[in-house]
Amino acid sequence: MGNDIPALTSVKTWLSENFSMKDLGDASYVLGIRIYRDRSRKLIGLNQSTYIDKILDRFSMSNSKKGSLPMTPGTVLSKNQSPSTPEHNELMMKDAFLVYGGEEELKVVSYTDASFQTDRDDSKSQAGYLFCLNGGAFSWKSFKEDTTIDSTIEAEYIAAAEATKEAVWIKKFITELGVVPSINDPISLFCDNTGVIAQEKEPRSHQKTKHIVRRYHIIREIVDRGDVIICKVDTDDNIADPLTKPLEKLKHEGHTRSMGIRLMPDWP
Repeated sequence: MGNDIPALTSVKTWLSENFSMKDLGDASYVLGIRIYRDRSRKLIGLNQSTYIDKILDRFSMSNSKKGSLPMTPGTVLSKNQSPSTPEHNELMMKDAFLVYGGEEELKVVSYTDASFQTDRDDSKSQAGYLFCLNGGAFSWKSFKEDTTIDSTIEAEYIAAAEATKEAVWIKKFITELGVVPSINDPISLFCDNTGVIAQEKEPRSHQKTKHIVRRYHIIREIVDRGDVIICKVDTDDNIADPLTKPLEKLKHEGHTRSMGIRLMPDWP
């Protein structure tokens, strides 16, 4: 219904006539999530400050200090490491208190990335993707690939394939909502690996890619169908990077800001 006030009023009237309900005005809390609105700047923010405070109390961390990074760059974690070391405890004491902002352009874009064989225990790669709408991330995933691979191209190709499958679902969902006219256009999926883009556009048998599991080649069908278009992005501008590995402070903050995420002090 969007901003159709008469339609909204009609629905509220119908609901009140058929159910016991109370109109509390603009939402301030939904499922424990606090909602901020700045209508003049067309911004909406969400945070779980109450839930975070409860978790801090539960683990006796109410007086802990806030860190600027979720993890120090170069940190290597393993399942064989003891979880009771001072260093591990310090990593666990990082808190996140974030809010989302927005931009003018109402268009879905996606970013995908992978880090080659980052798991020291089984040599699996870490991958991630995210989707942004109106300047804010609304769907994302960071995951360890279930296939042991032997090239960066393969790791990136698998990440891109998973992102394209998510793009298909997102297009169907947003199309049903009818609120994003540009959703009929192909979703731009940004990848920083030229090998992946070449393989998708001109499939061929290659020493580094001929053994890729067939199920990941669904990316070609999705692209040919016009649901997604694979685009090149510079490695330094790939905002999916934080989903694959720890980054230094300036780069981490730059990427999270590009996702539309803000620290609470930045909220007006």
